Amino acid sequence: MDILTDVGLTAAEPAKFPMVNGLKLSTEIGDLMPNPEAYRRIIGKLLYLTLTRPNIFYVVQHLSQFLQAPKVPHYEVALHVLRYLKGTIHKGLFYPEDNDLQVTIYFDADWESCQMSARSLTRYCVFLGPSLVSWKTKKQKTAVKSTVKTEYRSMSATTSELEWVSYILHDLQVSISLPFTLYCDNKTAIHILENSVFHERTKHLRIDCHYTRDKLLEGLLKTTHVSSQDQLADIMTKPLGEYQHNFLNSKLGLMDTPPIPA
Repeated sequence: MDILTDVGLTAAEPAKFPMVNGLKLSTEIGDLMPNPEAYRRIIGKLLYLTLTRPNIFYVVQHLSQFLQAPKVPHYEVALHVLRYLKGTIHKGLFYPEDNDLQVTIYFDADWESCQMSARSLTRYCVFLGPSLVSWKTKKQKTAVKSTVKTEYRSMSATTSELEWVSYILHDLQVSISLPFTLYCDNKTAIHILENSVFHERTKHLRIDCHYTRDKLLEGLLKTTHVSSQDQLADIMTKPLGEYQHNFLNSKLGLMDTPPIPA
């Protein structure tokens, strides 16, 4: 509410999703903002808000790339995000008391999703029982030539996160059952992981393959295929339509919470 009041959108019409599906932003299109500090203030506050609102993580990460020279279309999308937040002001992550403490993780990658650098995005979300406890969207360091390489780099980064989660739970003396379930919607990436024979097309993935496979053989994780429609990590990598966005919202554990007393 403080953000909406600061921008003057308390009476604005709410939006149904954070970013229009198919919208492409770049550094080349649009006029420069006369007051770029207004844009930077909004993005700074939204970055803080993503600590509790993972459903806006993708669009905020995308908009934060234009802080140096924001343009009018970037500002308009930022205002659209605020109008979406106005309509979902009482949404929040729910952590139920009953929890089996089973770790599951959804990961995916979006090939060449960055319009400026042709780099892909890695994203994952980690659940402890039904509760979302860790999530991330990050641009990969280099561009790659195939979707399989993109997926496998994402799988390797996700495996590192799983290993870190296991260390944290061990330090907290939380009893956990292994293996952790790793949900992936790319059957080719799963096949490469389970196939011990490397060939010409996968030679550049050997380090990532060996690292993830070692953790598979150690019993830390197991891979399970999930359909693209049920891939929860999608909400952190691309703009979605209203139905799919709301569907994944509910699966992430975002629920209506009681309003805060005035």
